[in-house]
Order: sequence, then C-alpha cells, then structure tokens
Amino acid sequence: MRVLVNGVRLFFDVEGSGLVPDGPTMREKPTIILLHGGPGLDHSSYKPRFSLLADIAQVVFLDHRGNGRSDPGPCEGWTLAQWGDDVRAFCEVLGIEHPIVLGGSFGGMVALAYATRHPAHPAKLILLSTEAAGGRHLAQRVAMFERLGGPEVGALARRRFLEGHVDAAMLAAWIRLAFPVYTRTPRDPAVVQRAILRPEVTHWFTRPGGEGRTFNLLPTLQRVQCPTLVLGGEEDPMIPIACQEEIVAALPAHLVRFERFPGCGHGVLTDAPERGMAVIRDFITQGAK
Repeated sequence: MRVLVNGVRLFFDVEGSGLVPDGPTMREKPTIILLHGGPGLDHSSYKPRFSLLADIAQVVFLDHRGNGRSDPGPCEGWTLAQWGDDVRAFCEVLGIEHPIVLGGSFGGMVALAYATRHPAHPAKLILLSTEAAGGRHLAQRVAMFERLGGPEVGALARRRFLEGHVDAAMLAAWIRLAFPVYTRTPRDPAVVQRAILRPEVTHWFTRPGGEGRTFNLLPTLQRVQCPTLVLGGEEDPMIPIACQEEIVAALPAHLVRFERFPGCGHGVLTDAPERGMAVIRDFITQGAK
C-alpha cells in the first residue's frame, strides 16, 4: 500500500488488526511502526520476525522516502529531519495516534529525529543498535571489523570509516565481505537477496561531509518525553555499544531502559532472538490495560 506523505508516496504494509473483540467491546491494540535500517534498504529484513508481534500490537512496516518501494523524491529531502517529519505526517494521514516507534540502526536515527522534533507524539521508542551522532568511535569500528573478519575486512572498514570511500565498488565489497560479520550467527543469505537496494541513497547520506558523518542529535535527546528502550550488542562492529551508551546518558534518565547483549552483534536479534524479542514484547505490553 502507498500513501501520499509530504509530497511523496510512501510504501507501507500492515500485519494484524488494530481492533480485536474482547467480550462485549472492541479492544484497541497499540500500533508499532517499524523503521528499517540503511539508508538504501527496505523493510523486508523485519519480516517475518516482527510479524510475530501482531498478537499484541498492530504492526506497520514503513519504507522511508527514497528507500524500498517508496518514491524517491528529491535527494535534498534525504535528511534525518525530513525522514523524521515523514513519520509524524504518515501517522497523521492514517490517523495513528501515539504509536510505539521501533528503529534499528539507521532507522533508530530516524526514530530519534522524529522523537526530538515531535516529542509529544510517540507513546514509546525502541532503539535497536543505533547511534545519535555520526563520525564517532571510528577506530573502534575498524578494530572490531578486523578482529571479527580478519585483515581484508579490516582494510575495507578502514577505507570506509577512516578514508571515506563510499563508491559502488566499495559498497558491493562491503555487502560481500563485511556484512557477514555484523553478527555472530550467520544471517540467512535470502535477507539480502530479497531486499530492494537503493545505493544512491546510501551514497548521499554517507558521502564525505554528508549527514551520516556529521549529524549530532545528542544535545536534543533531553526533548524526548516517552519511555525509551535501548538495545545494543557488545560485539557490534557497525555501531559499537559505546554509541548506545551515549544515547542512554543523553536521554532523560527516568524514561530509559537499557539492555546490553554480551556476545551479540548488530541488530541483536539475529544473535539473541529469544531474549531480544522477550525484552521488546515486555516493553510493548508494560503499562497496557
């Protein structure tokens, strides 16, 4: 399905109903909006795992503008501010009030942009293996990639993070060599095969001087007003757990729940699916009537 949001058509998919029979009434389940990683990917990596949440929430999978099946729009709109505003406007168009918003990796950056620009709107935030500022802990990333993937992957990480190479050949080598070491448990190769790739968006966001390297939402995180769950893997080479520690330190302390996952890499759920989903499910249902 597609809906017009801020001048572009955004693709979304829905798992589960929002209203369910409950004796003499219809009970409304919370809505959780899933913001995928990238940029330049689509929501498909969240299926089928997050479809399992449909028993406790209406699950909405959203492709960011320029990503997946959504319209590209002008590249000048490929910014965290615009992506964050799109989440708010998307909810307005569909009549979604106070959603739970989950963002993984790049999607977590969008979730933070949304929550700091529209702090009264989300009911809860779930931040998975993400960061609130670009260009930090680069040497730590390179060292972790080299430790996990060997000298060739380490050299590739050095070219990307320290030398700023983001051309098409670099990204192709990255997917082939570095992506497999994001997690300790091998990913199903079909996850990449079925994804819609938009490398032009990746290039734009991560180019030298681009927002992916320069953004800093840390000073604005005090604006967040809703309960926030932060999850991070202690062996994540892509976004080190130090980045999640910074988010936790910058958020209002009384709103934060921080879950660390020893021995886990990027995204956490590939390496610790049972614990990860149990934590997320508990957070979603916490306080529900």
